[in-house]
Amino acid sequence: VPSWPSSPKRMDFNMYATKKSAAQSMLDVALLMANSSQLKTIFYVGPQYRFYIPLIVLLALSITLQVVVGLLLVFIAKYNLNDERKHPKLELMKNSATIFIFFTVLINIFITALGFQGSTVRLGRQ
Repeated sequence: VPSWPSSPKRMDFNMYATKKSAAQSMLDVALLMANSSQLKTIFYVGPQYRFYIPLIVLLALSITLQVVVGLLLVFIAKYNLNDERKHPKLELMKNSATIFIFFTVLINIFITALGFQGSTVRLGRQ
């Protein structure tokens, strides 16, 4: 008969936060790659595209916010969550990251709305 521990193992919050930050960073990288690809496409199509300038501005803003969120996540993962003196700073960083992620999602909704279909891209250089 296996011997079960009498009390559950204490959860390591640092390990949990590190894994959570890593997962969020991977999603951030995926969105960053998608935005970079969209930016490359809009540059390829050129200024004749109806929403050329708004898309460039929105994509640049989205990419900038994603870099800021990525940096925040790196700093959050580096902090020791068991040190209660750091909790206010960590809360501020987590809340800031959440706000930036919200605005990134909102901006990407507008990017999608102003985006173009594949046929527009093919017609762009004819």
